[in-house]
Amino acid sequence: MLWKTGLIFLCWGLTSGELQDRQSGTPAAPARTTLDFGLVPSGVYDTVAYYEPGAIGILFNMMHAFLYVVQPNPFPEDLVIRVAKDKFGAIQSEYQKVIYYELGFVVCAALGLLFTVLLPLVGLLFCLCRCCDNCGGEMHQRQRKNADCLRGLLTTLLLTTTFIITAGVLCAYAANQNLSSQLKSMRRLVKSNLKDLHTFANQTPAQIDYLISKYDTVKQHVLHDLENVGVILGGRIHEELGKDVQPALNGVLSMTGTMRDTKDALENVSLSLETLQEGTVKLQANLSLVRGSLSNALNDPVCTHPQSFEICHNIRSTLPKLEIAANYSSLTDVTNQLDKVNEVLKTDLGQIVEKGFASFNDTPNLVTDQTRNIVEGVKVLLDDVGSNVTTFTKLFPVHSTLTNFTKMISHTHSQIEDIYPQVDQMDFYRWICCITLCCMVVLILTFNFLGLLCGILGFDRHATPTTRGCVSNTGGNLLMAGVGFSFLFSWVLMGVITALFLAGGNLEKLVCEPFQTRQLFKVLDTPNLANSAWKNFIPGYLYNDPELDLTAYSLYSNCKDNRGIYSALHLDKVFNISAFFNTSVYSKDVSRKFEGMKVDLRGIILLESEGKQNLISFTETGINEIDFAAYLEEVNKGVTRIDLVDFASRLDAQADQLSKGTLQTSLKGHANTIRQIHIQQVIPLEKSMSTLNQSIRLLERTSSDLPVRVRDVLAAVDAAQYLISHNATFVINQETEKYKQTIIGYFKQYIDWIRTSLALEVATCKPLSNIVDTAEILGCSFLLDSMNTFWFGLGCSTLFLLPSIILSVKLAKFYRRMDTEDVYDDIETIPMKTIPTYDTMTRFPRASAPPRHADW
Repeated sequence: MLWKTGLIFLCWGLTSGELQDRQSGTPAAPARTTLDFGLVPSGVYDTVAYYEPGAIGILFNMMHAFLYVVQPNPFPEDLVIRVAKDKFGAIQSEYQKVIYYELGFVVCAALGLLFTVLLPLVGLLFCLCRCCDNCGGEMHQRQRKNADCLRGLLTTLLLTTTFIITAGVLCAYAANQNLSSQLKSMRRLVKSNLKDLHTFANQTPAQIDYLISKYDTVKQHVLHDLENVGVILGGRIHEELGKDVQPALNGVLSMTGTMRDTKDALENVSLSLETLQEGTVKLQANLSLVRGSLSNALNDPVCTHPQSFEICHNIRSTLPKLEIAANYSSLTDVTNQLDKVNEVLKTDLGQIVEKGFASFNDTPNLVTDQTRNIVEGVKVLLDDVGSNVTTFTKLFPVHSTLTNFTKMISHTHSQIEDIYPQVDQMDFYRWICCITLCCMVVLILTFNFLGLLCGILGFDRHATPTTRGCVSNTGGNLLMAGVGFSFLFSWVLMGVITALFLAGGNLEKLVCEPFQTRQLFKVLDTPNLANSAWKNFIPGYLYNDPELDLTAYSLYSNCKDNRGIYSALHLDKVFNISAFFNTSVYSKDVSRKFEGMKVDLRGIILLESEGKQNLISFTETGINEIDFAAYLEEVNKGVTRIDLVDFASRLDAQADQLSKGTLQTSLKGHANTIRQIHIQQVIPLEKSMSTLNQSIRLLERTSSDLPVRVRDVLAAVDAAQYLISHNATFVINQETEKYKQTIIGYFKQYIDWIRTSLALEVATCKPLSNIVDTAEILGCSFLLDSMNTFWFGLGCSTLFLLPSIILSVKLAKFYRRMDTEDVYDDIETIPMKTIPTYDTMTRFPRASAPPRHADW
């Protein structure tokens, strides 16, 4: 119960940093900034719960193949569950299924027991029979023509059998030595597992402290946003309201440009009109002088000549066109409109607009000033939360509990170290027993090999059975000694092998293989297995809550994946600390703090009344009263009725058609005069006309929609002003909610990070799965595989002792020295063979010397 209590306190301490988000209502908006909490310090576990048997793995595979042949049936999951639930009472009712599953083991065990019981009896009868000179006991060997062939066959078969027995003994010896050598690996694995438990216990407090310390990261970000509430919240309000305010003020600002453009256009019209009026008078006078001078020149007598008459007539007909086309003196000036515009421009509308912009851009400062008390309240709440988190974690004795857990590990380690000498001693005794069993077979093998060696080396094919040499006779005696020891030891060997086979084989099939295939976990996780009232025994035993979905396989697999013990043991559903660390508590607290936030923007004036009146006055400047049609009509007429440059060019061409004289010279002089008038007077007037044309058209466009534009601008300003003064509450509340959710989002990130860290990084329970895997390696790979391979090899040797006995008895006849021998060539041809009974001693008299060759 001590370790159970310690585990519960440990898990309670691990979950002391848990925060869960159960906020109801509208989901929180994502946090403005993704917080970086860094990496949780993690311990490095040394245990590598993996075993590679190496070369002896081939023997293990052979043993497993034999067990599969003996027991090919799948793991009886349902049968095991029923037997476990009925406390082995189901065996009586389900004995047929048990026998069917264990049929292979039962048959092998029955054969082993039969071997164990019958072989001593057979050996006893064999000895008694041979003492009576039966069963090959008589020292007489019949000679046959195929004796050499038969002896060679028996020798080969016995040698092959002996080698097979030798291989089995070597297999058993290798398994025996492997088990002893793995004790060092066992100590290393145990030490590594205990070291990992130390790492687990020592690292966990630092990880918990790290989780709690990262609350400062949340606090710093929240403080940053609180201290910059004007920039963040005020900036968002300013940005949202600016969607309506900015266009309105920009519209007013554009009207200031329109006013300046209108003033410039009126000034250009006034100046251009004055220039055109004065210029056209001078141009008209100069054109009149040129026209009169040309008319006088055409009175020259040359024009009376038939060749020149037509030319002079043509020139005289174009003279009336030398006059101005437009009359600008009839146009009314724009002095009155210009004076009114100048009066309007005395008010600096641009400065008024800039003041409106400045007032609106001061929104962040207004938010800062008006939320100062709320920000201070949230800061106090922030400090309270941090204090509560720290205080809550100190309520549970995590460090002391883990210290006790570490002491328990150290005490357990010392106890295990104290057991090692006893383990070594027990392993020594086991090793001695196994070596003794192997030596029994080795002794038989020794007699067989020595008997074969002596028999083969000492055999003389020319010697008769009664004259065989000492070496050959010794070989036969050694083979018979091997037979005797086979009868003495084989039943003992088979009894031990049968016992080991039943125990080791069933453990391999019922424990080790199901563990590898994870079927064993299905049995352990069967509802109501350990207790009929418990669905799951682990949570039932640890937490007295058997309905909790915590199974042996889920615990093992989660620890195998190196997840945190918090996630593996489902502590979030066991320890109800969410009542304290529930984010909804903080959400409600923060929400209550922000409920009192009232941002009043009614002090913002976008456009003062002076600016509005200025816009209205601009529409009353009388620009629309200008007679744009009259201006454009005169401008479109041009400066002169005829192009003076073209007229001068034609005049030069006509003068060239005349004969040289006074008239030609006069005409060319007048052409040059006309060109000078065009350059000096017409071109400047055309520029003034172009300026007048552009200005008039600009004024016409401006006056056409000026009242509508001013009305729209004033309406937009009034709408924006009304929004700020009366309808900004919705925008403020909306942005305040986003700002609040940003603050809460920092807490949520911290909560999610803690939840993820507790599930994956804090107190990772890999050592627990390593302990299970280590137990499987020690029990199955080290112990069972080695012991099963031992009985597998030894059993193979023991089984082949039977043919060894038979072959040794038959082969010994060919090596031992006989008392009597045959004196006939072939006994099969003797007629006396038909005699039913005869005296051997009389029929085959003893001989002290080999027969002569003539007698064969």
